[in-house]
Amino acid sequence: MQIEENIPLAPLTTFKVGGNARYLVEARAADDVLATVEYARSNQLPLFVLGGGSNLVVSDTGWPGMVLKIGIRGVEERSDGVFEVGAGEDWDSFVALTVNRNCAGVETLSGIPGTVGGTPVQNVGAYGQEVSETITSVHVLDTATRQFKDLSNAECGFAYRTSIFNSTERGRYIVLRVTYALRPGGAAKIAYADLKKYFPEGTQPTLQQVRDAVREIRLSKAMLIVPNDDDCRSAGSFFKNPIVDTSIYEDVAAHANGSVPPKYPASDGKVKLSAAWLVEQSGFAKGYTRGAVGISRRHSLAIVNRGGAAAADIIALKEEVQKGVHEKFGIELSPEPVFIGFE
Repeated sequence: MQIEENIPLAPLTTFKVGGNARYLVEARAADDVLATVEYARSNQLPLFVLGGGSNLVVSDTGWPGMVLKIGIRGVEERSDGVFEVGAGEDWDSFVALTVNRNCAGVETLSGIPGTVGGTPVQNVGAYGQEVSETITSVHVLDTATRQFKDLSNAECGFAYRTSIFNSTERGRYIVLRVTYALRPGGAAKIAYADLKKYFPEGTQPTLQQVRDAVREIRLSKAMLIVPNDDDCRSAGSFFKNPIVDTSIYEDVAAHANGSVPPKYPASDGKVKLSAAWLVEQSGFAKGYTRGAVGISRRHSLAIVNRGGAAAADIIALKEEVQKGVHEKFGIELSPEPVFIGFE
C-alpha cells in the first residue's frame, strides 16, 4: 500500500476544481482496500472513496483525510451474458465491450464518464435504461464489519438515482466488483424521445447503432468528455429530475406562462418533471454565465467550469439556480454530484 501525501484532487475530477487530499492511496486489489480502511481508522483519518471523479465537487480546501482511489480492474465474461467487472474499470469501455459481444442491456448508457464502481451507487441511468435493470450483485467491503460480502440487487435498494450506497448506508460499503446480467442477442432499447427521433419509425437499429447515436446525442449536448471543451468541464447533469404528485405538476403548469411542462411517468402514480425545463423557465438559459462558471451552452442541466473556477463559484451558481427554481415554481432541485470537503 503506497500512501501519497498532499495530492491535488482537481485533476482527478471532470470539474477540474478543488484542493488537495492530505493522503491518497490507489488500491488495485480488495486486500489493499481493506488495508487502507484499517489504516484510516487507526489513524483517525476521514475516508473518501474516489472512482472516476465524474460526479464529484471537491471543496477548495480539499480533503483533510485519506482518499481511496479504486483501481480494481478486470472483466470476467461468461457465456450466458453475465459480466463480473472490477470497480476501477472505465464504464464506457465496458459498455463498448458488451455491444461488441452483442449483449443488450446497457447500450443507451454509452458515453457516461466514470468507473464501473460508481454505477450502482447512484443507479446510473440515461435514455431509457438504468443499471439496476441488469445488476445482479455487488461485491463490497462492509467497513462496519470489515468483511467482504455480496449484495443482491434487492439488497442494494435501487430507486431513481439512488441506492443504499448513497442514502441509508452511505459510507458503509465500498464497491469492489459489479456483476451484470445482459441479454445475448437482445434488441436495443429505443424508448427515449431523443432516440425515437434519431431513428426512422419502424426500424430496429443494432446495439452498435444505438451506442453511436447516444454518443452523438451526448456530444451535441456537451455530455461527452472532449478535451479543451469548457462545456464538458462539468459533472454532467447537475440536478435530478424531481418526482412529484400530479397536483404539484398541475401547479407548476399553472405558473408556466403558457408553456407545457414536460412530464414522464414515475412510480406510485407520480410524475417526473424535467429539471432542465425548470432551470430554463426560471431564467437560466443555456450559456448563462456567472464569472468563471456558467450553464453549458448545449445542456441547461450542466453547470460548467469556464476556466479558472473555484469550487465556491460552482456552489454559488448551484444555489442561485435552486433559489430561482424554488421562487418561480416552489420546487426544490436536488443536486446529483457528491460534495466533499464542505462544512
